Amino acid sequence: GQLPTWLQGILLRNGPGMHTIGDTTYNHWFDGLALLHSFTFKNGEVYYRSKYLRSDTYNCNVEANRIVVSEFGTMAYPDPCKNIFAKAFSYLSHTIPEFTDNCLINIMKTGDDFYATSETNFIRKIDPQTLETLDKVDYSKYTAVNLATSHPHYDSAGNILNMGTSIVDKGKTKYVLFKIPSSVPEKEKKKSYFNHVEVVCTIPSRSLLHPSYYHSFGMTENYIIFVEQPFRLDIVKMATAYIRGVNWASCLSYHKEDKTWFHFVDRKTKKEISTKFYTDALVLFHHINAYEEDGHIVFDLIAYTDNSLYDMFYLKNLNKYLEENDKLSSVPTSKRFIVPLQHDKDAEVGSNLVTLPSAATAVKEKDGSVYCQPEVLCQGIELPRINYDYNGKNYKYVFATRVQWNPVPAELVKFNMETKETLQWGEDHCWPSEPVFVPSPDAKEEDDGVILSCVVMTDPKKAPFLLVLDAKTFKELGRATVNIEMHLDLHGIFIPEKDLKTETE
Repeated sequence: GQLPTWLQGILLRNGPGMHTIGDTTYNHWFDGLALLHSFTFKNGEVYYRSKYLRSDTYNCNVEANRIVVSEFGTMAYPDPCKNIFAKAFSYLSHTIPEFTDNCLINIMKTGDDFYATSETNFIRKIDPQTLETLDKVDYSKYTAVNLATSHPHYDSAGNILNMGTSIVDKGKTKYVLFKIPSSVPEKEKKKSYFNHVEVVCTIPSRSLLHPSYYHSFGMTENYIIFVEQPFRLDIVKMATAYIRGVNWASCLSYHKEDKTWFHFVDRKTKKEISTKFYTDALVLFHHINAYEEDGHIVFDLIAYTDNSLYDMFYLKNLNKYLEENDKLSSVPTSKRFIVPLQHDKDAEVGSNLVTLPSAATAVKEKDGSVYCQPEVLCQGIELPRINYDYNGKNYKYVFATRVQWNPVPAELVKFNMETKETLQWGEDHCWPSEPVFVPSPDAKEEDDGVILSCVVMTDPKKAPFLLVLDAKTFKELGRATVNIEMHLDLHGIFIPEKDLKTETE
């Protein structure tokens, strides 16, 4: 096929790549050592490159020829990088263990720089053109967080907004919303952006020792949306996991009898809205988008009724699912919540406060709290992406992978939020990755642009390829076949040519 002449830049992808080191194997797919991929688009041609992230974790493991650094689903020990007694002692004296810097989930842009990210306090700077691993950054040196999401948001000025959890800091466990600036004063150019991290707001956890797990959060023009779900981390279990010989993932548990609380932080005043909004128990990984309309916040997310998704990605379970074609016990469901921020305070108890046309409701309770019920948009899609120019704004389209009730993506989907119409792309033996939308330079409409996805083949005789679709029609424009083994990845970004430093810089 043919690629649009304007498509110039680099698609960077990240995900787990190596699951066996020497005679040892990780337990969980999300534990594998990070493998970076890049597809460079230049004058209608595509160049591929891949490289393992040379994290301290990678170097330690390769040097020892076995897994010596613990990951979320795999506890490793004794650690030859450290004396076993010192290690055990440090586990007793520090509630929070020393985490891995195997940043395998996403890529984040900070000013002119790019970082591989995961959910710990470490991120790794990378060169997007050579995929070399550069500096290691520890968030906790700049703000009190032990964990952070790998799905930050970018505001109109290019600043990064992200959230992290601060565990039992000064006797409190809280969620911290922080901002990393997109530029630093000229005289401080040699210093990092991270020296200027600013805490926007903190939200106290409902429980000191059981903070909520979260993978992403939402943002509108004026608000940050944080969903505190009853899928929680047990801090005491986590602090003793090493000594008990269990992995950290076993310290996460879902409390289906509890509520899910919605928090809204006003970006201008940096204060949380005082009304308590909640819904039934759910498990959430990915927000889709959010916007404001007539005094309401409308936010869309993909929810599950239990936490079986994480369990499914243990390698022993994954093999079983693929062989037996087992069904998911909980189907990903796209839900739209509508929260009436500016509602009549004298409204009757039991009345629905939503005035927008929707099946979503928000009912006032006796104690003044508001119980929200969503509108179901569709089922069976994951890894949602939008045209990011519409982030925080009223929007129409989500691009995603369709999961056929098992963990493996089977098709790419374009879903119209207004009409509920779906366009799809799929072929036999193809597993497409998260679809990345790239707007065309003279875009007039939300879906003017292309979709990029890496497609892995289940047939070993067939080569994987990078797929380029017209985002409007969802018809294939072209594909670039790569004659190597390619792995399923997680997330990534497209970097337009203008955002890449030239060699001289």
